[in-house]
Amino acid sequence: MNITQAFKMAAKSISANKGRSALTMLGVIIGLAAVIILVSYAQGQNMAMRAYYESMGTNTITVSASSYRGNVDIGGALYDYCLQLDDLVVGVSPTGYLYSDPTIKFGSKTISRQWQSMGGGAMMSTGQYPNLILGNDKYGLCNDYVIAKGRDLSYLDVEKESKVCVLGSAVAEELFGFADPVDKTITVNGTPFRVIGVYESKSGKVNVGGGEDAQWIKDSINRQDYIILFPSTMTRLFNNNQPIDQYIIKAKDAVTTLVNGFLGGFISEDNGYYYIDNPTNYQNEQAQADKLQQRFLGGIAAISLLVGGIGIMNIMLVTVTERTREIGIRKAIGVGIRKAIGAERKSIIVQFLIEAAMICGIGGIFGILVGYLGTLIVGKMSFQTILVPSAGITVGAFLISVALGIVFGLYPAVKASGLQPVEALRAD
Repeated sequence: MNITQAFKMAAKSISANKGRSALTMLGVIIGLAAVIILVSYAQGQNMAMRAYYESMGTNTITVSASSYRGNVDIGGALYDYCLQLDDLVVGVSPTGYLYSDPTIKFGSKTISRQWQSMGGGAMMSTGQYPNLILGNDKYGLCNDYVIAKGRDLSYLDVEKESKVCVLGSAVAEELFGFADPVDKTITVNGTPFRVIGVYESKSGKVNVGGGEDAQWIKDSINRQDYIILFPSTMTRLFNNNQPIDQYIIKAKDAVTTLVNGFLGGFISEDNGYYYIDNPTNYQNEQAQADKLQQRFLGGIAAISLLVGGIGIMNIMLVTVTERTREIGIRKAIGVGIRKAIGAERKSIIVQFLIEAAMICGIGGIFGILVGYLGTLIVGKMSFQTILVPSAGITVGAFLISVALGIVFGLYPAVKASGLQPVEALRAD
């Protein structure tokens, strides 16, 4: 019997028992759909996390460094050193934060920190309050901010201690609505600052979806739009002239080792401290965690595939029982015409394996369709975006379904091929 005849006989057997075949396929359909949906869901989470890290800026190094006595200009020394690495470093900026929570006003609009009593003297901040940041002309570049209106801070703004500021898009919208903020004056605890520019919205450029599973990432990105940037020399006005101890470096290549060596030689243990943090390490750790999550979810879904495979084996054993006389006739004819018994056993094994593989293959196709539909629903509900399973997952799912039929159909096929012709012909 050739392969074409085997496929025809398998199709005839499946169509003759439509209800039983459909129920047998159901386990494969559910298993494959679960694998596709769960792995696609994990990929959706990974996509949201990548968007979050990209919004924070790529190829950046965060440095925390301070002198115990305050008699060492760490910021100036670090800035000058990074200028010498102009072939590796794109920019460096201090990243200071205001210790106080000043009231910000423009006309009748006011932004102030709101506090709520938690009892026992404890207080909790409520509502939104912008991040008030002290940086230089490279702060926007280092943190991937793009000017939408006006201009960014300049070197002279910092050197001359100019009372100017750049607004994040969310702050600009809250204070000015649809009006142009550029060249308008806001007050910070009564001190006037001229708005020289507005940054583009980061949340509008990055799509992480809007479902519950991506909401915390979206909120984190939205916070990056809720900032006001002042020249770093404003420490004398806001922070009692306390030096800034955090810096961000944007590099073309990895310069962590070079910066670490420079700071190690510049800051002695008895005079200060320093710490270097490379966000790339967190991204790599997150990527490893994502892979483990995908394997874990895939393993859970594989359990349902195992159950489906056991169902395939069970049905194929039933099929062998029902077709015992047919198998006996085929083997008797093979002996009668002096064919090799081994060759006849091989054809019977192939016949049953093809039938099992066809059942699983058809179930796999339906499982893929259900998986695609489920992925679209999950993507919309969880991330408010369209998730589509990758081609690799789709092809892999189909191959798994066919392999499932072969693996779990092998025992029934071998059992069928091992039947003795005389005993098989006596079966009812």
